[in-house]
Amino acid sequence: MLRPGKKVRLSKYNPDDTFGLEKDQHSDAELKKLLERLDKVQYLLYASKKFALLIVLQAMDTGGKDGTIRHVMSGVNPQGCKVTSFKTPTPEEASHDFLWRIYRAVPARGEIGIFNRSHYEDVLIARVHKIVPKAVLSKRYKDINRFEKILVENDVKVLKFFLHISREEQLKRFKQRLEDPAKQWELSPADLHERRFWKQYMAAYEKMLTSCSTEWAPWYLIPANHKWYRNLAVSQILVKTLEDMDLRFPKPSFDVHKLKLT
Repeated sequence: MLRPGKKVRLSKYNPDDTFGLEKDQHSDAELKKLLERLDKVQYLLYASKKFALLIVLQAMDTGGKDGTIRHVMSGVNPQGCKVTSFKTPTPEEASHDFLWRIYRAVPARGEIGIFNRSHYEDVLIARVHKIVPKAVLSKRYKDINRFEKILVENDVKVLKFFLHISREEQLKRFKQRLEDPAKQWELSPADLHERRFWKQYMAAYEKMLTSCSTEWAPWYLIPANHKWYRNLAVSQILVKTLEDMDLRFPKPSFDVHKLKLT
C-alpha cells in the first residue's frame, strides 16, 4: 500500500518481486483457498447490501488487467459483479465532465464493480499526449480525490491496484500475442505506438500514485511480472478488505416460524 503523501518513484519497486514466495503447490493451494473465501464473503456482501466494493485496475498495456479479472474473480457470482471498461469517450460522454460516465458505473450496495481502466485515464493519457492543459490536469487530481471520498462516505469501499510490469516484460508479452493466433486479436498497432511513450507514462503514473493515494482510497502497487504472484496478492487484499467489513446476513423481514410449508 502506498502511503498517502509519499512521493512515488517506480524505479524503486521491482516488478519481478515476489517477496520470497515461489510458485509451487503451497502458493497454488493458498490462491485456491482465497478464491473459495472470496466466494463466501461476496455472498455476504450481496445479501447484506450494506456496502459496495469498487475495484480499480490500472496498468500499462499487457499489464494483466484482463488476466486479474479472469483469474481472481472467477469464483464470484456474476449476479453481484459487473466489469466496466472505459475506452475513448463517446460524443455523449465527452459533452459532460470527465467523471460523468464514471459516476454512472459505480456499483450499488451489495455489488462489486470492477473498472478495467478508469477515471485515471484522464490524468494518464491526457498528460502523456497533452490533451488538456497542465492547470486542468492539476484540478483533476483534486476532483478524483473528492469523488472517491464521496463514494467512501456513502459506503462504497474503493480498492485501487496498479499492476506494475517492466518494459522488458511488456515486450515479451507483446511477442507472445504476436506469435499466438489465439492471442493476436488482443494486439493492435495502437498498443505498439503507445509503447514508445513508456518514460512519459511512468512519469504520469508516478504523479497519479503520488497525488491520489489517500487515506480513504490508497493505491496498492502490485509487482506483476509474475502473474501467479499478482493473482495471489490481489486476492489476499480483496478478501481481507471484504472480511474487515464484518458482514452479516440480514434478518428476515417476517417471522419465519409462522410460515407453513404444505
